[in-house]
Amino acid sequence: MDLNAMFKISYGLYVLTAGENGKDNGCIINTLAQVTSNPNRISVTVNKNNYTHDMIMRTGKFNVSCLTTETPFSVFEHFGFHSGENYTKFVDKRTTEYAENGVCYYPYYTNACIGGKVVETHDYGTHTIFVADVTNAKVLSDEPSLTYDYYHKNIKPKPQVKETKKTQWVCKICGYVYEGDDLPEDFICPLCKHPAADFEKITM
Repeated sequence: MDLNAMFKISYGLYVLTAGENGKDNGCIINTLAQVTSNPNRISVTVNKNNYTHDMIMRTGKFNVSCLTTETPFSVFEHFGFHSGENYTKFVDKRTTEYAENGVCYYPYYTNACIGGKVVETHDYGTHTIFVADVTNAKVLSDEPSLTYDYYHKNIKPKPQVKETKKTQWVCKICGYVYEGDDLPEDFICPLCKHPAADFEKITM
């Protein structure tokens, strides 16, 4: 056990993984904390809607991979913040390895991998807090840990603002501007008194 791995979990985003009967699952969490140092004990808070939650409830074991600032958005698309029922999270075996507590997302874009064996569970309605003894801990790289703030500022795509197109009708005689998608056929320019036929449509 490399205790330096415990320094990696002060804050950040993590891939939580669990396995059962040859099936594996995982999801992104941001609720990992060290509870005590003697013994080394950690806690994770997991949404009950996650199938990873159900696996941990049944097996009492999980792994946590600490993500780094090099993590691309594709990792979040792959795992998501809510695990699914189809157990296809780990089709790419190059990014996974079997640790003491089952499959672990490792070594791409991670700086530490920590395993836990559940010793306490606390029900908080929509979530469960799992308190676990650390069974294995390994430092993988010196890359800085990924924080939730860094994820929002630098990794999560910014929402695309749709440009609203504006239609205008310009009088070719005097330059008067009429705003609107449609120009009435009987419209008369209030400045030069020319008809709608002398207006040109412009979309901005």
